[in-house]
Amino acid sequence: LMTEGASCTASAWARVPVALSATDKSALKERIRRLLKERGAVLVAHYYVDADLQDLAEETGGCVSDSLEMARFGRDHAAQTLVVSGVRFMGETAKILTPSKRVLMPTLEATCSLDVGCPVDLFSAFCDQHPDRTVVVYANTSAAVKARADWLVTSSCALDIVRALKDKGHKILWAPDRHLGGYIQRETGADMVFWNGACIVHDEFKAFELAALKKEHPKAKVLVHPESPADVVRLADAVGSTSAILKAARELDAQEFIVATDNGMMHMLRQQNPGKVFIEAPTAGNSATCKSC
Repeated sequence: LMTEGASCTASAWARVPVALSATDKSALKERIRRLLKERGAVLVAHYYVDADLQDLAEETGGCVSDSLEMARFGRDHAAQTLVVSGVRFMGETAKILTPSKRVLMPTLEATCSLDVGCPVDLFSAFCDQHPDRTVVVYANTSAAVKARADWLVTSSCALDIVRALKDKGHKILWAPDRHLGGYIQRETGADMVFWNGACIVHDEFKAFELAALKKEHPKAKVLVHPESPADVVRLADAVGSTSAILKAARELDAQEFIVATDNGMMHMLRQQNPGKVFIEAPTAGNSATCKSC
């Protein structure tokens, strides 16, 4: 946690230890607790961040949730300083909902591939090429891109909003995630054009390997975030946002689950369902981990 006037340059961030001893970690966590209390601040964390940060948020009266609920919690909390443990657009979202509060982040270098892959100048030019379309953007974008849009959606409400727009005769320009956009188009039948973006984590899930893993665990239910490729989504028993995945894990009649989203979610899934087994869906990379988170 960069506080007490410290700035987080690339070189400073590189000096942060990769691994801490149990004693050092305990001392650091205690220092964070003290600073939060002294500064009248509250810590909000995303499901995807390190498990220690998730635990700290809950232990200190903050919350662990998706990006919109993080911002809503910060808006409604008495604290006038919010410490947002997540990526940059999440800090921006918190500031948009509560412009009067001070919003801090451990580092502004924590960015989202969907956000970075949709720069506002290029996106604005893309919108200008399709003036007849209603612009709908996903929450995983910069404040500048959000400002260019007609509608802003989360993965929880995107289907309902696009379906309603389609029923009113709107043609849609969607950004930035082409996989989520494709899922929405298949579900709603809306006329949509897509910005060519993808989440570097969810884009790594591979259907061929997932099908093989399902054979190894025939009783397991597959939980998939809709930012995943279409052939992975087709293998799912439940498709939805981080909150929807948590709900499905609680309510589906199964003891084993294969999960296709950032593996930071495993911490909360296991906490909420201690008797159940959660298995990471296979990827083409080392694992489904957002290095920025």
